[in-house]
Amino acid sequence: MRRIAALAAAFALLASAPAVGAPATGPDGNEASREPADLRAFLAGLRPDAAARGVTEATFDAAFRGMTAPDASVLARTRKQGEFSRPVWDYLVGAVTPARIARGRARGSALAPTLRAIEARYGVPIPVILAIWGIESDFGASAGTVPTVRALLTLAMARHRGDLFRSELLDALRILQQGDITPGGMSGSWAGAMGQVQFLPSTYLAHAVDFDGDGHRNIWGSEADALASIAAYLKDLGWNPALSWGYEVTLPPGFDLARYAGDLADFHGRGVRRTDGIPLPASGRGSLFLPGGSVGPVFLLTDNFEVIRGYNTSDSYALAVGHLADRLGGGPALSAPWPIGAPRLDSEGIKGVQRGLAARNLYQGEADGRAGPKLREAVRRYQIQQNLPADGYASPSLLTHLRAQDGAAR
Repeated sequence: MRRIAALAAAFALLASAPAVGAPATGPDGNEASREPADLRAFLAGLRPDAAARGVTEATFDAAFRGMTAPDASVLARTRKQGEFSRPVWDYLVGAVTPARIARGRARGSALAPTLRAIEARYGVPIPVILAIWGIESDFGASAGTVPTVRALLTLAMARHRGDLFRSELLDALRILQQGDITPGGMSGSWAGAMGQVQFLPSTYLAHAVDFDGDGHRNIWGSEADALASIAAYLKDLGWNPALSWGYEVTLPPGFDLARYAGDLADFHGRGVRRTDGIPLPASGRGSLFLPGGSVGPVFLLTDNFEVIRGYNTSDSYALAVGHLADRLGGGPALSAPWPIGAPRLDSEGIKGVQRGLAARNLYQGEADGRAGPKLREAVRRYQIQQNLPADGYASPSLLTHLRAQDGAAR
């Protein structure tokens, strides 16, 4: 109870503190800063680094005027990211809905001339651009209302992910210095991702474009700039216009999952077929992805899937973008059902798999409870070693197998 009371008192003091940059009156009647000492120290250390990046005193002061930190709601969100913590199929159900498909097609029709011009310039298909726009901000309708500088200040002071957000905060100040947006207009998500495209400030500086030609790269209010910035980013990441992101496929009986990567033509020769009946391309590389194990849908991914993961590293996100793009382009729903209700590992279980594979020198990195390409490859190597079906899926049975092997070795 004493700890709860102390926390309540701390937040009360924080709430009563004047906004950043606002003067306060001290006991002697003179103006004196009553900002929290850690906030004052942080801004004092930030100011010279901002100046070194060309940010003026006026821009710096305007950016932080009217704010206090930390923002407890932002810090709470650092523990919740749906695309990493939910099963792939749960994420897809929420991301690729009939309503979103209908809205995306309507927005695509309304913006058809602009989208055609963007596709012609950057080589990224219109449905892919629309899919990312739809998932990131519901086609611009839900771009986020959290003040970007406030969010980044909170994360930077908390040293969430080390110095990443301090660097992003400095980049946000550079954007304000350039005059593309005002502090009041710079808003987005709790994590500092901005506007209709949810770019972090560093991504904005490197990849945002002024497609409507008004002299500003406006990913907040200009649909043309937002859509073109998505396409420009994907092009910069290496999008191949000759290929899709991937395909839902069927595998023939007895297919050797240990040979999960290779030429698309080789997959065709081994009996892999697209579920929509369209032949696989004659050239290009692919790799199999079984996000629900051998009982769920099977996908043959191209290098463009990794390009989408450059936008957001979650497998669930990239798969949702790819499938939504297919649906927006008139493609069918997935053919195979998801293993809804089947036993699956939670975050702690995935950590157990990561630790077990790390002990065998098959997995490198932190046991963070997140499934992704690195874990998938490690699982496959273990499965191949143990003569198990190499689906790359971290399942409860795989964790049981690892623990049984550990017990037998004792």
